[in-house]
Amino acid sequence: MILRRQSLFQSPIRYFSPTPLSNFLWHQFSTASENQSLNENVETVFRIISSSSSSANMRHSLKSSRVFLSNELIDGVLKRVRFSHGNPLQALEFFNYTSRRREFYHSAFSLDTMLYILGRNRKFEKIWDVLIDMKLKDRSLITPRTVMVVLGRIAKVCSVRQTVESFRKLKKFVPEFDVTCFNALLRTLCQEKSMTDARNVYHGLKSKFRPNLQTFNILLSGWKSSEEAEGFFDEMREMGVQPDVVSYNCLIDVYCKNREMDKAFKVIEKMRDEDIAADVITYTSIIGGLGLIGQPDKARNILKEMKEYGCYPDVAAYNAAIRNFCIAKRLREAFDLMDEMANKGLNPNATTYNLFFRIFFWSNDLQSSWNLYRRMMDVGCLPNTQSCLFLMRSFKRHEKVEMALQLWNDMVERGFGSYILVSEELFDLLCDLGKLIEAEKCFLQMVDKGHKPSNVSFKRIKVLMELANKHEALQNLSKIMESFLDPLKCLPKTMTRPADLSNLNSLPC
Repeated sequence: MILRRQSLFQSPIRYFSPTPLSNFLWHQFSTASENQSLNENVETVFRIISSSSSSANMRHSLKSSRVFLSNELIDGVLKRVRFSHGNPLQALEFFNYTSRRREFYHSAFSLDTMLYILGRNRKFEKIWDVLIDMKLKDRSLITPRTVMVVLGRIAKVCSVRQTVESFRKLKKFVPEFDVTCFNALLRTLCQEKSMTDARNVYHGLKSKFRPNLQTFNILLSGWKSSEEAEGFFDEMREMGVQPDVVSYNCLIDVYCKNREMDKAFKVIEKMRDEDIAADVITYTSIIGGLGLIGQPDKARNILKEMKEYGCYPDVAAYNAAIRNFCIAKRLREAFDLMDEMANKGLNPNATTYNLFFRIFFWSNDLQSSWNLYRRMMDVGCLPNTQSCLFLMRSFKRHEKVEMALQLWNDMVERGFGSYILVSEELFDLLCDLGKLIEAEKCFLQMVDKGHKPSNVSFKRIKVLMELANKHEALQNLSKIMESFLDPLKCLPKTMTRPADLSNLNSLPC
């Protein structure tokens, strides 16, 4: 077995409350009612923001709605904008409007969410404007998490050097610019760039910060080579930093991804010797590794064994086991595991469904994809962008316009998926089949949501409109496209040089 059995006979902790049961039930009812009211107000404000034609119109509508703009509500509205890919400039106008209220201060969550929305849409100038305003009003809201949010969006489209220069610029805004911020930079580079980039930046700047356990855990999580990970693990010990369960999990993950299961099990033995208990992440890596070496049944048994050691599988662990059966094309067992999840109160998420969508897409099984999508919607699990792309590409391959439009309308109504990415596939399908009316409608729906259709899609619709002599409609769409400004303006303005990491140590921090 992977771990020796831990004692399950622990003294129960009992709690006694003198509060009458009737009061408790009333509190539950009251809380549920308040949550429902909050959600309704979030939707009301979100619709106002999305449909307002101007700043003055938005302010007037918000005042007329008589909805109290609390921190909790603003958090909810910005979260709604983020996950529905709403218009970033309308969201910023709402953020600034609420910020200007007398004696009002945003929450750190609102600030970070607003910066994420702007960064995702490459409004980098606006990001620095918001940070300047926040520094003047309440600098304490700018945290290491803020650093990670900003750098994460910059690193996605800019070079490593530009990302590092933005990191230096953030020093002016963060109250405590310490190793926690340095760790945020390293985590960003691991996620958005390469392990080599993160390693070079680490060696270039580590003399200005004191690396801690989190620093090494971040860098360990990015290794692909087991030999390099082992060397870094040794460096960590030489610096007097003792590994924890996260450190060991990173090393186990590297071994599992490289199909070195014997080494992975030896690390677990070492953890046992050091009295470090394996957690659900440890088991999830083992399950994934066993799948890679063609042992999905043994991996499934891990789900049962881990319970015996006081560790219970979560959705990610089940997803790893389901993935193994999908790879082996044993879909019956995969669906059985998904049903087992639901029976245990673990709701399958979009990642779970995507495992099946991928198989159905490559096996050209459109009907199964459609049935699974309807099941997904019926149980209230909203697809993510990857789900939508698998589905829309299947519809395009089979020329199923009605199914494609149903998915698109669900996206518009329910607010899931990336309109920009999915619309590319949709417009290709509609234009290939000459469905001009439908293409124009979807184009306008996308614009109403605050998103700019791609130039390629617009040109395809333009050709069809010219052939159909719909000059007035074409002129309208052309004006809409012109109204969208080019958002790719990367800051700082000095960021024009190619990536060069050779002199990172000379950068002031």
